[in-house]
Amino acid sequence: MNKDYDMLKLENQLCFPLYACSREIVKKYKPYLDELDLTYTQYITMMVLWEKKQINVKELGECLFLDSGTLTPLLKKLEQKGWVTRQRAKEDERVLIVTLTPEGEELRGKAVSIPKKMACCVKLSPEEVKTLYTLLYKLLEDDCS
Repeated sequence: MNKDYDMLKLENQLCFPLYACSREIVKKYKPYLDELDLTYTQYITMMVLWEKKQINVKELGECLFLDSGTLTPLLKKLEQKGWVTRQRAKEDERVLIVTLTPEGEELRGKAVSIPKKMACCVKLSPEEVKTLYTLLYKLLEDDCS
C-alpha cells in the first residue's frame, strides 16, 4: 500500500477516538439525564445557566462551542419546560438574553449527583482526568482559522 495513504487509515486519525469517546460518554449520561427530561446539550446549557443565571445567546454559544442555529430550538424547549426565559435586551433588540427561572434553579438540585455518577464510569485516575481535560481544551484553542 502507498505510504501517502497511511494518514487516511482510521487508526491514524486523532479525530476518531475523540468522536467515539464523546459518543460513548454522552451515551453514559443518557439514563441520568432522562430522569430529568434533559438531552446532553440541554444539560450543558443548564450548567452554564446554573453558574451565570443570565447570559446572552452569543456568549452562551461561545461557552458551549455551539451556534445559534443549534441553540435557538434548544432554548425554546428549555423555555417550554419552564426552566429559562428568553427576552430581547432593552438596550439592543438584536441581543437575546436567557435567564434561569426558579424552576430551572430547582432542577440544579436534582442534577447535582450526575457528575459523581459519571466519575464512576470514567476509568481514569484524577491525574489522568486533569491531563486529558487540559489537552482537550488545548485542542479547542482556535489557531487554524
